[in-house]
Amino acid sequence: MGTRVLDIRVQEDSRVCHGILVSYHVDVVINDVKKFLSETQSEIIILEIRTEFGHEDPPEFDKYLEDHLGEFLIHQDDSVFNKTVAELLPKRVICVWKPRKSPQPKHGSSLWSTGYLKDNWIDTDLPETKFESNLKYLSEQPPVTSRKYFYRVENTVTPQADNPVLCVKPVTNRIRPYARLFINESVSRGYGDRLQIYSTDFIDEDFVDACIGLTNARIEVNVTLSTR
Repeated sequence: MGTRVLDIRVQEDSRVCHGILVSYHVDVVINDVKKFLSETQSEIIILEIRTEFGHEDPPEFDKYLEDHLGEFLIHQDDSVFNKTVAELLPKRVICVWKPRKSPQPKHGSSLWSTGYLKDNWIDTDLPETKFESNLKYLSEQPPVTSRKYFYRVENTVTPQADNPVLCVKPVTNRIRPYARLFINESVSRGYGDRLQIYSTDFIDEDFVDACIGLTNARIEVNVTLSTR
């Protein structure tokens, strides 16, 4: 639907998990990404793969990622942030590997280290609290064009133990209607040039459409400026 950044959590046996939920082997995700890349020509994918809290790192997982994504991997290098998509091709995947105990990928590696994908996640089930927190932290970021990392704003809220509503989807649905409002508010406050990665749970077409609208607006502004 337009998603280009994937947040993937793994456990010791390389199965995808989140909290107490465990599903298929990460091969399923990697193979799906490679299939998508084979069907497109210039899409850039960012994979954030981390060891889930409370679990050990899968053994030699960095080698696994390099072996399975090697031909597509864009190597960790600050100069990437000054390049166009055309200059990065045919490499098309930025893979940020966030182990809990294993060594972080080093500069020049085919994988990227934790500091290159940042966020300011807060644990709340209140949409207003998350909305204002997101605006505050976004305001503290430099513009996209002058920073050497990716910054994510999360349009998410999290079930709390002291709240009778513990199911994830009903809680998440509380903040979903505010995605477009957040983009509008960011732009009106002068933070629009700082929005880069905007994420949500249970992504849908309307959310993606809102992100596309912002991207198209930026393109139109840049074209206007370049023709003056």
